[in-house]
Amino acid sequence: MTAEVSAEVLARIQFAFTVSFHIIFPAFSIGLASYLAVLNGAWLWTRDGRYLSLFNYWKKIFAVAFGMGVVSGIVMSYQFGTNWSVFSDKAGPVVGPMMAYEVLTAFFLEAGFLGIMLFGRQRVGDGLHMLATFMVAFGTLISATWILAVNSWMHTPAGFSIAENGQFVPEDWWQIVFNPSFPYRLVHMVLAAYLTTALVVGGASAWQLLKTPGHPVSKKSLSMAMWMLVIVAPIQIFAGDQHGLNTLEHQPAKIAAMEGHFESHEGGVPLVLFAIPDQENQELDYALEIPHLGSLILTHSWEGQIPALSEFPIEDQPPVWIVFWSFRVMVALGFAFLGLGLWGLWARWRGWLYHDPWLLRASVALGPTGFVAVLAGWITTEVGRQPWTVYGLLRTSDSHSPLDLPALTTSLIGFVVVYFFVFGAGTFYLLRMMRKAPDTPRLGLRDGPIRTAGIMPGPAQPRDQRSD
Repeated sequence: MTAEVSAEVLARIQFAFTVSFHIIFPAFSIGLASYLAVLNGAWLWTRDGRYLSLFNYWKKIFAVAFGMGVVSGIVMSYQFGTNWSVFSDKAGPVVGPMMAYEVLTAFFLEAGFLGIMLFGRQRVGDGLHMLATFMVAFGTLISATWILAVNSWMHTPAGFSIAENGQFVPEDWWQIVFNPSFPYRLVHMVLAAYLTTALVVGGASAWQLLKTPGHPVSKKSLSMAMWMLVIVAPIQIFAGDQHGLNTLEHQPAKIAAMEGHFESHEGGVPLVLFAIPDQENQELDYALEIPHLGSLILTHSWEGQIPALSEFPIEDQPPVWIVFWSFRVMVALGFAFLGLGLWGLWARWRGWLYHDPWLLRASVALGPTGFVAVLAGWITTEVGRQPWTVYGLLRTSDSHSPLDLPALTTSLIGFVVVYFFVFGAGTFYLLRMMRKAPDTPRLGLRDGPIRTAGIMPGPAQPRDQRSD
């Protein structure tokens, strides 16, 4: 392996490492912001104190997760200039404005209303506080919209021309933003965020009920999480199917890698449940298959055909082993989420929802797996796009900066050490908060902030008017 190729691989590993750390926080904060809006609305509608307790509990967790998401996302923007300057130069006229629009719309909206949502209930009144909570949730969805528009354009580029200097020049912004894969990817990601949040809320609530059986606030949050799972999981499976059909139309090599189809199958494509892909020899070892089911799922026809990897030059094929297995992890977890939701529905009908120890333990065990499914999905779609940064037009090997191998090695090590220290501590802090019951005073943490500018306390407030 030459130094140039090694530098490309390290640049890809560095970006993959940082984006993997980053994506878990937006996936949580997008769903949690919407959950907070629902809780606040339910409190205003019913004046049920359980909703207010849950809102005050999860808003603290949201604040920490949101902060870590912002910090981890800033780093990736710099990498476009340091490690991927050729991509930035060529795709910048298309990608740059959309990322700027995210800042001007989503970030400004979130920053403008976040403080009111967190601290302003007793200062601005219920109406404006509800508006602020809604705006924060809306801002997270706008942020997801712009980022998915950018990423989807890289998968299914449209609405551009190529200038003499090789730059992608915008011609039609409607086609750029609403490119062929954008609607499917946006719906799939937002639903994934809602499922991830439901699993975390359900897992934390189940943990609290195992420790304090019958806790009324934890029962309410577990009930809401289980409703969310049983409603959203089947919708996500359907959305994933539609996304797969769109991918088959625009990125057939990715689908072939996901399904492990190196050769064409006359009379129908089998569904490969298990195999060990051998890309060098273009074959599957130890394959466990169900005849015709692949055709039925992918083409909705018993004998439908999909392109095989053998139809693409090997240099244009994505890394099959990674795509093949990450896809299966994502799908298996998706059906596990549906199974947990149906189990919860059965237990609710039988009156066991809050008392079934095995259901509660399963909820705790599956609590963090939404993040695993999100990571597996992003690995599938991003590694499946290789060897392209802009699909079919700009190769990854032609996109990175002319960096030396020692520089990339040093920065990668630095990222690994700092990220595990900083975000490991932040994750530990989140878990420490979530293990406490929602009505725990200040979640068992330090009573009040550290005042670096002095020790004079602020004006005293009655306990019932403080925004905890």
